[in-house]
Amino acid sequence: MPVLGAWAYAARVLRNKRLVDVGLALAFTVASMLLGREQVPQPGWESLDSWGYALTALVNLPVAARRRVPGTVCLIVCLAWAGYVSAGYWPVVNCLAPLLALYTVTAARSLRTALGCAALTGGVWLYAGLANPASSMATVTVQAAVFPLVICRFGHAARVSAERGDQLAVLTGQLRAEQAERARRAVAQEQGRIARELHDVVAHHMSVISVQAGMAGYVFGSDPDAAHDALRTISDTSREGLEELRRMLAVLRTDDNGDGQGPASYDSVPGLARLDEMAGRVRAAGVPVELTVTGRPRPLAPGVELCAYRVVQEALTNVLKHAPAARAVVVVAYGARQLSVAVTDDGGTGERTNPDRVLPGAGHGLMGMRERARLYGGTVDIGPRPEGGFGVVLTLPTTASATPQGDEKRA
Repeated sequence: MPVLGAWAYAARVLRNKRLVDVGLALAFTVASMLLGREQVPQPGWESLDSWGYALTALVNLPVAARRRVPGTVCLIVCLAWAGYVSAGYWPVVNCLAPLLALYTVTAARSLRTALGCAALTGGVWLYAGLANPASSMATVTVQAAVFPLVICRFGHAARVSAERGDQLAVLTGQLRAEQAERARRAVAQEQGRIARELHDVVAHHMSVISVQAGMAGYVFGSDPDAAHDALRTISDTSREGLEELRRMLAVLRTDDNGDGQGPASYDSVPGLARLDEMAGRVRAAGVPVELTVTGRPRPLAPGVELCAYRVVQEALTNVLKHAPAARAVVVVAYGARQLSVAVTDDGGTGERTNPDRVLPGAGHGLMGMRERARLYGGTVDIGPRPEGGFGVVLTLPTTASATPQGDEKRA
């Protein structure tokens, strides 16, 4: 545990750049003093004394402020180094601090400022060579040119890397914002699909229940058997509606867990095989329904079947609500590459009480039909028929992608 505590403390210290710079300044000062005391100076240079130690500290300690004022630190360090050389001390002892100051300037300031500081550092290096006649000026000149340029190259690379890091941070922020916006839109779309699903389930079953309840009340005294049949239909319809609502809630709870497992099963999603049951409920409510299937029935994607089922359900619900005396015909046609479903009625003898049914584009039910068809790449035509009555014709490609299908399941 003490070792882990020490590592944690060291990590916190390293994250504090100011403490790191202070540590570097102290380390450079101590290392330079030890080097100047232990190494025998080259010919022509003096050994360190108290004045030499003071100048060494003046060269290295300003490094502690290199991030806040890099240009000023580089200027002070180079001037102090030049004073150190002028006093006759070995210049190699204090060469690290000027190079670090130059690196910081290059990494933090413009190229023009960096080149100026590089020229200053190289000039002090040349001055150190001129101050000692025993020095090889060819070697000193190469060092004065190469070392500052190499440091500038590394500093420039660090600056480019930092700028790219800043740009990446900005792009990351933008990406997160876009992802949050997409997530918000996805939630809104999912809420819309859930609302549409609830509308279809509740509207259909409640319409059947309403019609049957009215009929049961009407014949309760005169025809008890018919009243009992109506009540039985109400019971069956309400039970089926509750089962569908439970299925939807179970699917939603399974999705929330994110494990894809649980009591919910997509096998119970209503499909074309259950159109007979729906037609039977509508017949029991008093609307004659004729169901015809053409082509060769075959399994389709669950989402496609659910879309067709809900459109037929909404269309027959509209017949119950707005044309209860009409006769409805449902035709399911299996094509080679598409599925066509048509729900028509003859209008009956009564007047429709809701203009939304006559004006395509109005009403939540009609919008829901169009949205479902669009989701699976299909089309739906809704409107009055020339010969009378109302018609809904849905056309869906049977090769609809699985992505919308998964979305529809979640609804």
